[in-house]
Amino acid sequence: MENTAKHKLHIYTGNGKGKTSAAMGLALRMLGHGKQVLIAQFMKQPNSGELAALRQLPGAHIVEMAPMRVFTYQMDEEGLALTQKEQTQSARQLQEEIARLQPDLCVLDELCVALSQRLIPEDLAVSLVQTGLQYGEVAVTGRGAAGRLVEMADYISTIAATRHPFQEGVGAREGIEW
Repeated sequence: MENTAKHKLHIYTGNGKGKTSAAMGLALRMLGHGKQVLIAQFMKQPNSGELAALRQLPGAHIVEMAPMRVFTYQMDEEGLALTQKEQTQSARQLQEEIARLQPDLCVLDELCVALSQRLIPEDLAVSLVQTGLQYGEVAVTGRGAAGRLVEMADYISTIAATRHPFQEGVGAREGIEW
């Protein structure tokens, strides 16, 4: 049987825990096969356990995006406009880095949330994904996947939240949620 597979877009979405973990598992699998992987996390701090581990592996390229100072719901209009500008500029630089590195996998963590919060325009998000697909697979994560990215996707995994300690007031735990 002939292998006619093209590069695929994977989306991990839903309200459950594990979207980033699924994408990082895919990154680890690729790295285990000696492939090049680019990882960019939108709207997150660069101090997660998965990034610390992945930074130590050959072939892993971590791209730090513009930092978020506060959650979008805590921003006034001026702060939101500045954040949109910073995130859009950071996404454009990311697109250049994808074209330069030509990775076998791009992980665009929380891109769905950045889109739903209107921190980057949909056209730019689509362009980022298309650039990545020129060279390899692309994995996009985040709640609220919608629009053109969903239409483009080859894989969509929706992770449901059935039970989570957060519902009982337990905050994010080091090594588990970050």
